[in-house]
Amino acid sequence: MRILLIIILFSTLFFLSCTSKQINIPPPSKTLVQIAIPRVDEMPDMPTPYAMKDWRKTALDFDKYVYNFEEKGEFRPFIWIDSMKRNFPQNTFGLYTAIGDIREGPTVNDGENHEAIGALGSIIGATLVGVDKANQNGMNYVEMTKNFFNKDNGWNVIMNFTSKKAHIGGGYGNDYWYDIYNNVLFYGMANYYPKVNGIEDLQRKIADQFLTSALLLKDNYSYSYFDFDKMKGGTNHIPTQEDVAAGYAFVLYSAYIKFKEEKYLKGAEMALHALQNQKENRNYELFMPFGAYLAARLNAELGKDYDVLKFLNWTFDGTSVNRDGWGVLTGRWNGYDISGLYGSTKDKGGYGFAMNTFDLAWPLIPMVRYDQQYAASIAKWLLNASNASRLFYPYDIPDSLQALPGKKAITNNVIAYEGIVQHPTIKGFEHRSPFAQGDGPLWASGMPDETMFSIYGSGHVGFFGGIIHPTEKEGVLMVDCLATDMYRKNDAYPTYLIYNPHNDNVSLRLPVDSKDNRLYDAVSQKFISNVNYENKVLKLSPKQTMVLIFVPPNSKFSVQQNKLFANDVIIDYHYSDK
Repeated sequence: MRILLIIILFSTLFFLSCTSKQINIPPPSKTLVQIAIPRVDEMPDMPTPYAMKDWRKTALDFDKYVYNFEEKGEFRPFIWIDSMKRNFPQNTFGLYTAIGDIREGPTVNDGENHEAIGALGSIIGATLVGVDKANQNGMNYVEMTKNFFNKDNGWNVIMNFTSKKAHIGGGYGNDYWYDIYNNVLFYGMANYYPKVNGIEDLQRKIADQFLTSALLLKDNYSYSYFDFDKMKGGTNHIPTQEDVAAGYAFVLYSAYIKFKEEKYLKGAEMALHALQNQKENRNYELFMPFGAYLAARLNAELGKDYDVLKFLNWTFDGTSVNRDGWGVLTGRWNGYDISGLYGSTKDKGGYGFAMNTFDLAWPLIPMVRYDQQYAASIAKWLLNASNASRLFYPYDIPDSLQALPGKKAITNNVIAYEGIVQHPTIKGFEHRSPFAQGDGPLWASGMPDETMFSIYGSGHVGFFGGIIHPTEKEGVLMVDCLATDMYRKNDAYPTYLIYNPHNDNVSLRLPVDSKDNRLYDAVSQKFISNVNYENKVLKLSPKQTMVLIFVPPNSKFSVQQNKLFANDVIIDYHYSDK
């Protein structure tokens, strides 16, 4: 018995020696509470059936498959060289929008018909999982995207095509979001490749064009498009898209951080102010979550008072008035939890799109760094979204629930269907749900069925692949909050969002290297003691959410202007000392 007691005592002392030592920091003056997003409250804590796809591998395999000029077979290769040298005296490259798209390819319109939204998204996606797209098999794909900067026609911004001659939909006085989002994507790409020849110069020119436009628009973004040559907005059959103001704000705030010029900050604030002043939900495509991200950031970094929850609710709740029902889906279709997908909550009973769902993670995950009160809701959303998104892929959904099971081999399971619907309208499949399909065959007469497989959307998968780190515990993810936090104003320590969806305690080994760092949880605003640093084992209570910051040992702490610093690095933007 005495020997047993000695063993127990020794084991206890050893565990305590490996756990966090008490770190003395000034206590916060108030406890932060989690703020609910009502739409997320409709989602299950733990979606079923559960199967987490390897998103990192999917992104890597997509890049390897699609960026292969030697690929053989029907509709392949998916990439070609465009040698028309629009805007710059260099070749660029084209990707098919969808498999077999007859409007595109090296023999159609001199090879000029190809979209920036697919090229730029796939470059960012591959970069997030470790691929150097500026030096890949002798190709600098990053520099080649400069051809999308339409200077020959006087617009002097990134457009969806290299010239209007190649225009097959989206942009050029047609659809506002295409023009603005491609510049957001270009700035996103440039964040990772600031030294590539000519990229910074284009960033400056884009920012100047956006600033001129923002100063003219002031508080009124009620246009279907904006002509950056004539500097004049217009309307057409497409609804007005006031949410593009968030895209302006992202580009201009990024330019402010990069170039350190106050004029860009002024423009960013004007644009975000215009969005906040909207009296009704104007969520059209993908900009509203960037509004939430920038609102949280400017509140944290500059002491502003933007309404983050307003932008989040407008993103999620499906009450958009200019695009009826646009938001985040919730529900259980025929035994499948599909909550978290982004698209139309009304079309076909619900239509979630792959690209939109992947891209939603880009702004929402880093947002919790700047306002951790939304951490629980965002973590729960991502768990649901990343689980349901596997259903876009033809080998991850039953053959009976997809449009082209007999033709899925060409996808290599890295090219997804464009979306998932609740009530398909394809003849013979009307009562199958959830159902994977795409709109490609409707884009032009003669389109093959394979255009349901979306190359443009699948290329954005790296937004999941670069941030999601599965753990050994089913349903528990560690999510990188820095990966897509672009143009950071301040230094940051590694930061991860983690959520336990279970009703039981969970102990898990950290899947990322914590070295000798101490773990600060921005949700509880404490250094956590329930971690064994020797074995890198973390304990989570039922339904617990953490925003973990990996703080170097022996750091010096201070509280300044409501922010908690470790050394000179902010680890909590809302650590009030009032």
